[in-house]
Amino acid sequence: MNLGRYVRRTSSHQPDAPAVVCGPSRLTYAELDGHSDRLATALRALGLLKGDCVATLAGNRAELVVTEVALYKAGLVRAPINARLGEREVAHLLRESGARALLVDAAHLETVREALPGSGVQTVIGYDGPSDLGSGYTDLLEAAAAEIVDVDCADDDIAVLHFTSGSTGKLKAATQTYGNRAAAMRKMVMGPDTRVGPGDKQILAGPVTHASGMPLMGIFFAGGCAIVLRRWDAGEFLDTVQQHRATHAFVVPTMVNTVLALPNARDYDLSSLRQLIYGAAPMAPQRIRDAWELFGPVLSQGYGCGETTSGVLFLSTEDHRRAIEGMDEELLLSCGRPRAEADVAVVDASGAPVPDGSIGEIAVRGPDVVPGYFNEPDFTAATFRDGWFLTGDLARRRKDGYVFIVDRKKDMIISGGFNIYAVEVESVLHQHPDVYEAAVIGIPDEQWGEAVKAVVVLREGAALGEAELIDFCAGHLARMKKPRSVDFVAALPHNPNGKIDRRALRDPYWAGAERRVH
Repeated sequence: MNLGRYVRRTSSHQPDAPAVVCGPSRLTYAELDGHSDRLATALRALGLLKGDCVATLAGNRAELVVTEVALYKAGLVRAPINARLGEREVAHLLRESGARALLVDAAHLETVREALPGSGVQTVIGYDGPSDLGSGYTDLLEAAAAEIVDVDCADDDIAVLHFTSGSTGKLKAATQTYGNRAAAMRKMVMGPDTRVGPGDKQILAGPVTHASGMPLMGIFFAGGCAIVLRRWDAGEFLDTVQQHRATHAFVVPTMVNTVLALPNARDYDLSSLRQLIYGAAPMAPQRIRDAWELFGPVLSQGYGCGETTSGVLFLSTEDHRRAIEGMDEELLLSCGRPRAEADVAVVDASGAPVPDGSIGEIAVRGPDVVPGYFNEPDFTAATFRDGWFLTGDLARRRKDGYVFIVDRKKDMIISGGFNIYAVEVESVLHQHPDVYEAAVIGIPDEQWGEAVKAVVVLREGAALGEAELIDFCAGHLARMKKPRSVDFVAALPHNPNGKIDRRALRDPYWAGAERRVH
């Protein structure tokens, strides 16, 4: 197989159709196909062979998309590095991946300069031009021959080293194979809510090196256009929908929150949107209702991760409609039902399925589930069991197949012997009209072991006291679950992928504790 063949095929069908839009950059399918062939040719001329690793470190730009296609064509392993990581993390990833080449933008040259020693990188290519570290991307392409590159790859050949964000400790890479990536492409094309075909335009709002880039090959297979935002800005997002008449978008809940906070959000023409997919973190039911009111009946939700090569559970627009119109309101708390080829189970500690309604851990198997972690046999053995990937998410399954996440295993709060799920408390906090964003953590407590702490960002201009908010929660939660204390902050910390960084929230509270629960 070779995933690049699908770009070439679409290019032969519609060479002048738009394939990629990123700021001022525009690439037709003919240009995407041609540029990726030239880059693949240039990399092979540098001595890179099938299975060699090439790293990238850059903010969103059209060249990152070209690079992804080129590496598929050449049968190379891609190691995308999140552009928000620091020098030590970049150095670690370059060493761990065994990358022989690195493509980098100008904004990260100094980081690379410090991170290169000790790595196996022999070639540095600058997206913004040559530097003392190496040649320029454009020069490389112009010097390369215009020849077709089509290296045949097996299903189990590694395509991508998908590194985690690092918020939970050591950075590790899920080894996404070419078979995994092909399965992810199939699921995008198979789903009526996710297929982006000729004339359609999907906005990719986050880093395309990670979750936001997962739909790319599905878009190119079906002949749609990928609109890549260079950075997240709520106003720019709405303007892009209006200006480009975007039909699809993929965002994370934090992004939705910033859009809903804009006082002029309703001034934009969003009528072209047919699908707004959100995922990567839970979204409070009230925020879902607010988004439905703003964007219209276009919401859908995906649940997945790097180890599952994108979404494996899906809550459709029709599911949202049933919930919002009062036919099944509980669905707003669900992350959906299994989709495409993935099998999803809720299991106990031994791996056996738990009865419907009972809490267990979400486990996934299928062609989109990676075989393990790169050079991490012990961690792989602990996380993969009999072909199933153990996600670390605690959930319950309803008898009709809908899955409801209650918490991460590591985020569960144990207070006085009771299990308290942060997600449940956060859902109540978000129902208060003055709460913009909230996170719940466990903090040390001499009597109970852990106590429930809410960390809250208020809406602009709101005045809300700790006691008032705790009383509000007490009206919706069992007494043991309500927050014992509330800290009001200007902003919550987020990791490089836009998720709330609970570890950063917890650390100050546990710094002086003799025993850490987590």
